[in-house]
Amino acid sequence: MTGTEELMIYRNFEDGRIFEDMVWILDHYEEEEADLLKEMYYETAHGLIDMAGNYGFAGNLWHNYLTYLLVNHENVFSTACEIVGKVDGTINELAKHDFEIFRELYRFDFQKLDEKLYVSGMQYLRAYVNCGTGKQFNERIRDRIDTLTKELETSGSVEEFMAHMVHFYKEFGVGKLGLHKAFRIVHNEEGVKIVPITRIAHVCLEDLVGYENAKQKLIDNTEAFIKGKRANNCLLFGDAGTGKSSSIKAILNKYYDQGLRVIEVYKHQFQDLNEVIAQVKNRNYKFIIYMDDLSFEDFEIEYKYLKAVIEGGLERKPDNILIYATSNRRHLVREKFSDKEDRRDDLHSSDTVQEKLSLVNRFGVQIFFCAPSKKEFQNIVKTLAEKNHVVMEEDELLLEANKWELSHGGLSGRTAQQFVDYLLGKM
Repeated sequence: MTGTEELMIYRNFEDGRIFEDMVWILDHYEEEEADLLKEMYYETAHGLIDMAGNYGFAGNLWHNYLTYLLVNHENVFSTACEIVGKVDGTINELAKHDFEIFRELYRFDFQKLDEKLYVSGMQYLRAYVNCGTGKQFNERIRDRIDTLTKELETSGSVEEFMAHMVHFYKEFGVGKLGLHKAFRIVHNEEGVKIVPITRIAHVCLEDLVGYENAKQKLIDNTEAFIKGKRANNCLLFGDAGTGKSSSIKAILNKYYDQGLRVIEVYKHQFQDLNEVIAQVKNRNYKFIIYMDDLSFEDFEIEYKYLKAVIEGGLERKPDNILIYATSNRRHLVREKFSDKEDRRDDLHSSDTVQEKLSLVNRFGVQIFFCAPSKKEFQNIVKTLAEKNHVVMEEDELLLEANKWELSHGGLSGRTAQQFVDYLLGKM
């Protein structure tokens, strides 16, 4: 018997169907008829192969799957290790009890199971060679899980097994928040759920040519936040195509390994912000709640939810959360000349103006991204062309770039990138 029914901390796995089926097979293969178990065995094999394709795992897929369950299981032990590393007390002994059971699952000899059930081909699942990198984890995380699997396989004692797990939790964290960079929120019948975004554009700050002062302000504020110092909510505003959204992606890629995470939120989800904050406020990460292309028409009232979350509610915003927003508008809430006429009927017109302006004032850092000059645009084009190994005479390159910008959105970093992409497509 595997003893998994005695697990006390590591129970009720979110992706535990394969685990439950395989454990049942291991507990009953000597008692049941082979034909009754064979189909279930092949079904678990199918699930392991599917997992390998999704996550890019190789080697012993059963062991990889067990490791995947352990690194994703958020419980009182794993979340404590995420914050402080090795813990003491009773919970430490309970975790050791569960790890001993898992250690035996790693050590099970599947050869005798294959022979008992008269199955073939299963040996390939214990030396699996993957043809791809997977689409759920970045390569760094996948490789680290592969390494952890090998460490757990060869652990000589439960203490050594446990030490490997504690080190992983402290280094990478646990669950989706530890293993992914960015997230979005969904609201279903179960409530508000934070779900990973598995594909993030690999933008680096060095790829964003120009805007050095703007980038430095963003870096300084983010680094202060990462280091636990005082930092401000940040508004990136200015002309379209100047790199505001790309700067946020680049910041995430740069500081992810230092514990930075980004949660993308849309206007219609602002009423869920308090629930989102409640789910992440006690985790050992720094969260940026990111709002792209933020602006409000005069009839939209969602900005009032945002004002309350940023500053104004009774509960203080946690120290591990900041709000970063991008916008083409400096003042976020639209104002019209007709509003001036309406003020004749407003006894306190200045109060009305202040209500609309108060949102932007709650962003302590406001960074302006302006459209580049002609000379700056040409420099961006030359730099991007050089980075992408575009071979063309400089005069011809700039002449074609000038023609391109006249019919493709004007002078901006985005236009320059689109032009270089156009040239690459012709090569």
